[in-house]
Amino acid sequence: MSLDLHFILFLLLRMAIAAAFVVSASIIAERAGPVIGALVATLPVSAGPSYVFLAIDHDAAFIAQGALASLPVNAATIVLALTYVVLAQRHSLLVSCGSAVAVWIVLASIIRRFDWSLAAGLAANLIAFGICIPLLAGYRHVKMPLVTRRWYDIPMRAALVATLVALVVSTSSWVGPRISGIIALYPVVFSSIMVILHPRIGGPPTAAVLANSAWGLLGFGVAIAVLHVAVVWFGSAVGLCLALGTCLVWNLTLWGIGRRAGRKARPIP
Repeated sequence: MSLDLHFILFLLLRMAIAAAFVVSASIIAERAGPVIGALVATLPVSAGPSYVFLAIDHDAAFIAQGALASLPVNAATIVLALTYVVLAQRHSLLVSCGSAVAVWIVLASIIRRFDWSLAAGLAANLIAFGICIPLLAGYRHVKMPLVTRRWYDIPMRAALVATLVALVVSTSSWVGPRISGIIALYPVVFSSIMVILHPRIGGPPTAAVLANSAWGLLGFGVAIAVLHVAVVWFGSAVGLCLALGTCLVWNLTLWGIGRRAGRKARPIP
């Protein structure tokens, strides 16, 4: 088997694994409702496979540098969410989603011009989330209409994630860890939520899903910081496991807090 054919087959296998991961996460999200769906959306559904495959091809130093670039990009993602949420109240999918993605691209382009330290990346997240979470709070509680899944919904999400993985893996040696870390955090899940749900249930309900994702996305930023530190000290495998564990514990904690708050708010018969 030629080297090129081996690379293509291995790349297709990686794309298939990433696609299977996002399909499983999508099914769980749709069956569990919008709040759980928001928490699932902030798990490393797209970035996780990208980083796993980067770790296969590169050393721990590469992953650590990539994580430093990814950390401020997480702050750009919450700005993307806020942009969409505000515009989706009155505007079409094209205007709302197009503007949000444009904002993300501009911020990512600015981020790539700087060498980020861990402290600077954490500060960017604290500032962005400190501003955006209070602004998103008023859009979280919207009555969700029944969503009927269409045949192309999950395949489209799977194709987007598989394409992202292919782009990250095939270009990582050429573009280096900083650009790889930025590309890996492109908000594929948020984009697919906008594109799929907005035409079907309208802007405000779709915006509510993204607004509910804010706290989970903050935890994802914490996981990226854990990834950087843990990879430096313990290597890529342990670092990736600890980052995933951070996301899971954070989102399960949010789910538990939400359930307790729901019980307290429920009237006593």
